Amino acid sequence: MILDCAGKALDLTHPQVMGILNVTPDSFSDGGQFLAQDSALAQAKQMVADGAGIIDVGGESTRPGAAIVSVDEEISRVVPVIEAIHSEIDIPISIDTSKPEVIRAAIAAGAGLINDVRALTVDGAISAAVDCDVPVCLMHAQGSPQTMQDDPRYDDVVSNVIEFLLERVSVCEQAGISRDKVILDPGFGFGKRATHNLQLMKHLAKIIALELPVLVGVSRKSMIGKLLNVSVEERLAASLSLAALSVWQGAKIIRSHDVRETVQAIMMCDHVMKVQDIG
Repeated sequence: MILDCAGKALDLTHPQVMGILNVTPDSFSDGGQFLAQDSALAQAKQMVADGAGIIDVGGESTRPGAAIVSVDEEISRVVPVIEAIHSEIDIPISIDTSKPEVIRAAIAAGAGLINDVRALTVDGAISAAVDCDVPVCLMHAQGSPQTMQDDPRYDDVVSNVIEFLLERVSVCEQAGISRDKVILDPGFGFGKRATHNLQLMKHLAKIIALELPVLVGVSRKSMIGKLLNVSVEERLAASLSLAALSVWQGAKIIRSHDVRETVQAIMMCDHVMKVQDIG
């Protein structure tokens, strides 16, 4: 499967790494590092050199308890960076946002995929996605980033996530977004306790079975810190193990801060999965 991301191809016939580029002052792992356009562009170029298949630009942190950013502020953060990357780099760019105004501005600036943690539930977001006519990634989350970790509960987290994602796919199709432009994200860490995240990872194949590309974002997340009692800077090894587990079950996109290492991990996993049996 090859996705057309506004004229730039994302080849999902093999797993791809989505490099995280946060142009925010408060993201949990790299907040403030890439606010300046020059440093953001340099980081994007490095991620491409390291093997990223797509760059994900975000202007509002979605970590638990993050502050809400105004539309104008978010646009002022992401648009110049997207324009700079689009003019110099020949791989797709995704915009990590839920706001319809930011969606429209980012796609006009050169982004080719909408990565929405609210699954196009914000008023006007679906209309913006239809008008922009680019692929969309629909993520499951319980609650908002401000409240999602207060007391998350599920009857059956895997079934509940699948039910939500299928409902959002149906809404998108009814609005005019074709199924072949949809990616699913189970939303690790978004309104989920550690046990919920583990259940989702253990049964990720059930989401893969929906026969839509699946994106997994677990890079350096707090679930690792809580389970292993390690800081953000010490979470690479665990992030790579979860990336490999995800690809082994069929995930097509791994969203990561550590592109080079993640590319190597999922390439080895892919090689093992595809090797011909002999003897």
